[in-house]
Parts: sequence; structure tokens; C-alpha cells
Amino acid sequence: KETDYQTNHLLLAEGNFVLAVNEGESDNKQTSFYDLFRVENGKIAEHWDVMETIAPKADRKNTNGKFNF
Repeated sequence: KETDYQTNHLLLAEGNFVLAVNEGESDNKQTSFYDLFRVENGKIAEHWDVMETIAPKADRKNTNGKFNF
């Protein structure tokens, strides 16, 4: 499975947690990536992630977009 991170939309940190919200491609499909890290002693101690395919513009139910913060 090939993954290509292309755009970082949000990087948020609080305490020892960091959230990265990115957009790119996975298996040649436009994809959103949400990565949550827990940092301990300056190193990543835990990592959780969610990937979701982004629907083509023609198939979207509205024009809001995926990354309107």
C-alpha cells in the first residue's frame, strides 16, 4: 500500500499529545490522514491513526470540503 502525504492542514499539540491532520494519496486515491501521537521523554510512545478516502468532487453532497477549520 503506497502512501503519499501531500498537504498538512492542521498540527495541534496539547500536553503530551500531538494531532496531525493531513491530505494525500493512498493507493492512488485522495485520502485524509489523522495521526494522534503521545509523546513521552521526547519520543513517540503511542500512535493512533485513521485514514479515509475523500470522495471525488462530482460525488460530494456539498461544497464544504473535508478540511474547513
